[in-house]
Amino acid sequence: MVVLALLAGLALLVVGGESLVRGAGSLARKLGMSSLVVGLTVVSFTTSAPELAVSTDAALSGYPGLAVGNVVGSNIANILLVLGASALFVPLAVNSQVVRADIPVMAGLSVLVLLMALDGSLGRFEGAVLLAALVAYVTVTVLVSRRRAAGGPASQTDADGTGPDADADSGTDGPGRAAARPRPLLMDVALVVLGAALLVVGARLLVYGASAIASALGVSDLLVGLTVVAVGTSLPELVTSVVAVMRGERDMAVGNIVGSNVFNIGAVLGLTAIISPEGIAVAPAALRFDLPIMVAVSLVLLPIALTRLDVARWEGALLVGFYAAYLAYLVVEATEHAALGPFSAAMLWFVIPLTVVWLLSVTVHELRTRRRGGRAGSTHSERV
Repeated sequence: MVVLALLAGLALLVVGGESLVRGAGSLARKLGMSSLVVGLTVVSFTTSAPELAVSTDAALSGYPGLAVGNVVGSNIANILLVLGASALFVPLAVNSQVVRADIPVMAGLSVLVLLMALDGSLGRFEGAVLLAALVAYVTVTVLVSRRRAAGGPASQTDADGTGPDADADSGTDGPGRAAARPRPLLMDVALVVLGAALLVVGARLLVYGASAIASALGVSDLLVGLTVVAVGTSLPELVTSVVAVMRGERDMAVGNIVGSNVFNIGAVLGLTAIISPEGIAVAPAALRFDLPIMVAVSLVLLPIALTRLDVARWEGALLVGFYAAYLAYLVVEATEHAALGPFSAAMLWFVIPLTVVWLLSVTVHELRTRRRGGRAGSTHSERV
């Protein structure tokens, strides 16, 4: 039964991701929005349903502190694991809109949560601020997208880096096929709802099966929670993003990751702080390590996004490697292994500084390359 649960969960995740991408991609074209905006809103919010359900239930059950670990762990997994794994399949083109607005918003909210939690808790007022920030973010994103779409093909191309036909061609439903066989609007909505439901059920089945196997092997519940559950709640984002990039919806994949992190902070953490009578207690360990890591990985996207506006396969492999190192640290810390001291010292004094220097070097190199290319292009135009 446990093996069947694992297989059924995986199958539901694949089918749910395909259904969600199909419905959301078609909705994007019908509503005049780019795939990026739909990924930032509809897709990202529905794939974050497991995090919302877990955190709300924890708060109502008297364990609101679980919401912090749920959100922080999921956001770290979304960037390092989901974005990295998606880039391994197809190099991700990071849209200029994401670079200029959405990634900084995600990083800013991450920093805001860290500052709010410095006193050891997140109260109702702070939760309301986070929720209001999410509402403002979604409102501005949709309004700007509608305004750019109304401006015509030129404005859409300048804003998103792709024209209207690019969004249509990115999926299997090309312009010719869409014109010949238009899909009803209610069918698109049904595909989105069905995909979200299958993702939630599939993730729960997969986490249940993996947890049961881990328990049978004698692994502690704490270790299972730090590894299996953390990855399990990010499985909807992982499957949806991989399906999106395989179907050519690379903007939707990036938007799904960024939007999910914004939603996790604004809605999941905000609502949990609001409904919890005493607020959310933030453990000292989270303040000392996990929250700063969440902020750091959010900031990592900025220089990666500036390197030719894409995430290459080798950069995706590096992100996945960092997530493996993060999980290794969690396992070593949970088991109180003797290697915790040397491992922490290596992460703190070698890996992190080396990574910062490397990212800065790559960013400066790529910016200089693009600047020289731009100057060469302008000189050639003047000669012509």
